[in-house]
Amino acid sequence: MNDAHETATNAAGWIEENWGIWLATGLRIALILVIAVVLRSVIRRAITRLITRMNRSSEAEASGNALRGLLVNAERRRQRTEAIGSVLRSVSTFVIMGTAALITLSTLGIDLAPLLASAGVAGVAIGFGARNLVTDVLGGVFVLLEDQYGVGDRIDAGEATGTVLEIGLRVTKLRGDDGEIWYVRNGEIKRVGNLSQGWATASLDVEVRSGEDLDEVRAAIAAAGEEMSTTAPWDEVLWAPVEVLGLNSVTLDTMVVRVSARTMPGKSIPVERELRWRVKKALDARGIRMVDGESVAALRKLDEDLEQLGRDLGSGRPVKEPGAVKAPGTVTNTVDMAKGPSRTGAPAGEPGGRAAGPGGGPRPSP
Repeated sequence: MNDAHETATNAAGWIEENWGIWLATGLRIALILVIAVVLRSVIRRAITRLITRMNRSSEAEASGNALRGLLVNAERRRQRTEAIGSVLRSVSTFVIMGTAALITLSTLGIDLAPLLASAGVAGVAIGFGARNLVTDVLGGVFVLLEDQYGVGDRIDAGEATGTVLEIGLRVTKLRGDDGEIWYVRNGEIKRVGNLSQGWATASLDVEVRSGEDLDEVRAAIAAAGEEMSTTAPWDEVLWAPVEVLGLNSVTLDTMVVRVSARTMPGKSIPVERELRWRVKKALDARGIRMVDGESVAALRKLDEDLEQLGRDLGSGRPVKEPGAVKAPGTVTNTVDMAKGPSRTGAPAGEPGGRAAGPGGGPRPSP
């Protein structure tokens, strides 16, 4: 009985001595948590307001500049800012709550040195094991921050080319030309070409004979381009008049005229096809034929051969039959315009080298 009374007295005394410390520690931990929660809420709200203000300012700027509104899609800007805001909110939450947890452990009297050392070792191990993951995440963050490309853009990422369907912190999803879906890791993208920002250029070469009138050729191309720029739907696709840049190359047989036009992003190939169609019709209407260097050279060679054949026939010289090839030790057929057909390598009048006898008959064998 006395032992129980003594134990209870000691416990009551211990509690009486330490309740103040416990109360102070509890209040300190509660204050730390309250401050952390309030700070997290304030920072998240500030980030949300910042993102909302950025969206409003970008929408106002796009509404005041129609060309900029076409170049940069409002939905793409909204998705980009939302992704950046989500990353900033997650980072702020991790930093604030992690710091509050460490301060709470320190308040409870737990030595943080071994814990921090263990966390450092674990961080190094994870860093070596997941370095590709870290590289991909950092690459995705910088893609979003620098606005290298967005959803709906057509990009050339080196290994794959297509339209961006989704941008994540680790991978970018593309839709290829044949309908396939590419998952490209952000850390593997060494260079990227955005084919949807700014404007595109449609270029084509018009090749005609070197004897054509250049002024007529320029007038025909200019008329075709002007007609195209005033015809729907090409009037919205063409962002600048069709320009005849001049002669790109000149040879003995042909000359190449370079034509260029500034178009909406991603529309250069359709514009080239339509412009080539219209230029061909305009040149045909003026009697100007489009040619290519190889065919003109072949026609010129054929004309030279026919001309040489005519000269040979007029002079009465032997002419080789077309396609005849003389090889060593073989007999070649020729045509003598004065004496008629004969065979070289054998006397006339007898095949095989036997000369004709008197009266035109074969000479008797000895």
